[in-house]
Amino acid sequence: MGKKRDLKKEIDDNERKIYRRKRRIRNQIIAYIVVVIFFAVVIVGAVSGIRVLTKMISEKKQADELADQLEEMENEEGGIVEPPVYVETPQEDVDWLEERVTASIENMSLEDKVAGLFIITPEAITSVSQVIQAGDGTKEALDKYPVGGFVYFEQNIIDREQFTQMLSNTVGMRPEYPMFLAVDEEGGEVRRIGKSSIEVEEIGDMADIGAEGDTMKAYEAGRSIGFYLNELGLNLDFAPVADVVADPAQSPLGKRSFGSDPAVAGDMAAATVNGLQEMGVSACLKHFPGIGSVAEDSHEGMAILEKNLDELRAAEFPAFQAGIEAGANFVMVSHVSAPNIVGDNTPCSLSEEVVTNLLRGELGYNGIVITDAMNMGAITEYYSAGDAAVQALKAGADMILMPEDFEQAYQGVLHAVQEGVIAEERVNESLKRIYRIKFKEWVDSEGNIVDAPDGESAGPEAGDGNAAEGAGDGTEAEGEGAGDGANAEGDGAGAGGGGE
Repeated sequence: MGKKRDLKKEIDDNERKIYRRKRRIRNQIIAYIVVVIFFAVVIVGAVSGIRVLTKMISEKKQADELADQLEEMENEEGGIVEPPVYVETPQEDVDWLEERVTASIENMSLEDKVAGLFIITPEAITSVSQVIQAGDGTKEALDKYPVGGFVYFEQNIIDREQFTQMLSNTVGMRPEYPMFLAVDEEGGEVRRIGKSSIEVEEIGDMADIGAEGDTMKAYEAGRSIGFYLNELGLNLDFAPVADVVADPAQSPLGKRSFGSDPAVAGDMAAATVNGLQEMGVSACLKHFPGIGSVAEDSHEGMAILEKNLDELRAAEFPAFQAGIEAGANFVMVSHVSAPNIVGDNTPCSLSEEVVTNLLRGELGYNGIVITDAMNMGAITEYYSAGDAAVQALKAGADMILMPEDFEQAYQGVLHAVQEGVIAEERVNESLKRIYRIKFKEWVDSEGNIVDAPDGESAGPEAGDGNAAEGAGDGTEAEGEGAGDGANAEGDGAGAGGGGE
């Protein structure tokens, strides 16, 4: 029994010895691992520290070398030399509107380019005396002469439905060549729409608005006019009048001007421009260089502006400058003669000194320059339609309004370009200004067409010009079915009208 106990005790002692040995070995292994990890951390830290130290030493060395170089250069050149600066090259923005305009013009024939410089009455190319509908006759005329635009008068308006349908049909006839659809709608006495059968908000004389000195009323007048013109389908208004008139009773302009104070007239004109163009209707400042002090009426014959350049700068130019700075898409140049500026009795609309040197150069205007109506006496008594159109373009105008004889004016300009009297590049410059305005609401920042009228394409490369060809059987009542009094009413309808 005693031997068994001794044997069991011996076994237990051996097991305890084995357990203690295993524990010592495990502890030793853990200790070794801890030591290895510790040394590894120390080594990594040392390596990182060495790298940082090396980099700092290298950077300091480079800085010292650059300082030494700059000091040497300064000593050699005797001046302060700035260290080189890295400038990031900006990415060039693409003017997609310009791209679209350029592509459109490149695809035009010379004949179409020349036609695009004219705004005329629809009667001028349809051979009828009163246009009240746009059908096959209008389509045929626009196929031959894709003019830049039409201007309308009271005789073209029967009622709202008829007028809006006529305009809608017209814009769809040559979709590759968008048109200006224009009217004289100043408010007061000059209201082609306001005096027609179409009911619109009545806008009073600009002289009364100017007398109140409240630019908000001028702005609201522009918005109101722009709203109903846009609603009808018109996109160009030959307004506002920016002329300064000291005495309405002595001026042919009467109460069409905002008044005698150049600053007030400028503020009012600018506000009206903003109101019109916010409604999608291009504004046209008129009548540069200012005819408020002229006693004669250029509708009837020569009218003389006696002021010299300093007087114009003081009294006339500020109102036009304000309208230009407001972003007016058009400026209309008058037919008055300004001998103290031009040197002779050449109408301002045909004068390079007035159009290019003063309006473009001194006032910095880069928009569309259009002549006053070329069927006025101040032009027709002294120039043929062709000569007047050529001289206006050579003076720097972009568009010709209502020549006395469109065919003669068109052929005169076409011949002048073909003979090199007017460079084709000069025509292209005007078309670029024109089409930037026509396309600017249609093209987004990436060149995509976003707001072209239904069924239209912005540019000749995108369409075949045959859209809306069928305006409907019987729609061409342009004079033929307009009634017995149509011809009488239409004859000479534009003689004293366009561009008032």
